Amino acid sequence: MVSKDQGIGGAILAVCVIVAVAYVIIVADPGLFGWDATTVRLDAVLILVSIAFIAILAIGAWIGWTMATTPPPKPIEEITTEIEEKKGEVKEEIKVEEQAPAPDQPAEAPATETPKKKK
Repeated sequence: MVSKDQGIGGAILAVCVIVAVAYVIIVADPGLFGWDATTVRLDAVLILVSIAFIAILAIGAWIGWTMATTPPPKPIEEITTEIEEKKGEVKEEIKVEEQAPAPDQPAEAPATETPKKKK
């Protein structure tokens, strides 16, 4: 069974191949369809170049929009300070864990008064 994404990918592939073959046929021999060769070739190239130019401008606009709307990164000094603070916290946690009794060893009982036996 083909997933939805694979089906869409196959459809895109088929459309692209059909358009590419049609473009090559139109540019190579437009007289095949009874069209004026010079005008059709010029129109085909003009359309393709226009689409490519607009696509490049759209990608540039998208990059500009992304750069304009993305917040600036933190300064390196602030990042290194945060890393050093985290390292200090981890070291403190390790020291606390070393002082705590191991789970397999019983903890020392708190010092209490032992009851005195009556004679």
